[in-house]
Amino acid sequence: MIETLTGSFSTEGYWELFSLVQNSVITAAVLGLMGGLIGVFIMLRRTALVVHGIAEISFAGAALALLVGVDVVAGSAAGAVAAAVLIGVLSLKDRDTSAVTGVLMPFGLGLGILFLSLYQGRSANKFGLLTGQIVGVDDIQTQTLVTGAVLISIVLLLIWRPLMFASVDPQLARARGVRVNLLSMVFMVLLGVAVAMSVQVVGALLVLALLVVPAAAALKVTVRPYLAVLLSMGFALVSSVGGIMLAITGTVPISPYITTISFLIYVVCVLIGRGGRIRRKRASAALTAESASGAAALPRNP
Repeated sequence: MIETLTGSFSTEGYWELFSLVQNSVITAAVLGLMGGLIGVFIMLRRTALVVHGIAEISFAGAALALLVGVDVVAGSAAGAVAAAVLIGVLSLKDRDTSAVTGVLMPFGLGLGILFLSLYQGRSANKFGLLTGQIVGVDDIQTQTLVTGAVLISIVLLLIWRPLMFASVDPQLARARGVRVNLLSMVFMVLLGVAVAMSVQVVGALLVLALLVVPAAAALKVTVRPYLAVLLSMGFALVSSVGGIMLAITGTVPISPYITTISFLIYVVCVLIGRGGRIRRKRASAALTAESASGAAALPRNP
């Protein structure tokens, strides 16, 4: 097995191959930056499982579009937005979205598999919807995905302050006059479109690696929102572009590279965060001991 994996790597004609996937690199870079930005809100709002549920419905929409011969990105976006709006509406009455997400996940995956089984075209197209692909992004799709990612990022930046307030403390935000329900619906629509676009790079099964893992890693090393966003965007950019750069050298699909890089970044951040907490505890203990010894040395009144 190890020999098979190592034998699949080759750097021969690397830059010629790279010229064939320039669209994918550009798309992955922009989607990585967008994913890192929205990922922080996903973590703060505890909607990581919702991302996976939306991805399954997005996969079903993409598979249906592939079956009927229409644009796959449009089909993926339609399914993802429909799932996001449904979850968003239900979450207005009950903030626990795990039940409806758990129902949508197998339903969407089942529909997607049904549509793919009826599809008589290239098997690579079927596999790409699940695990991503690096050469399936043409000029029109690149423009569509990049434009969508930029628009999502702009909207998130415009509603940054109220959305951050509503994500951290929704009850206090509502008491201060913030329209929490409206912000939640806007965020769910943005999340649906973001998931649909990310599926085009990493596939429906592993979309969490682009939207959740970088933000989770960033929040392990800092609690400052702006720094967490910058780190998350950087981690997502390294994972997405690095995954494509490595995938060019072999025959393995792109998604294992992206998920592996994301996982390694997360492990490193966990170790850094744990080390920082240990140092702070030691410093606090030393300060407490010093204060106690100083108090003991003070003269006592008779």
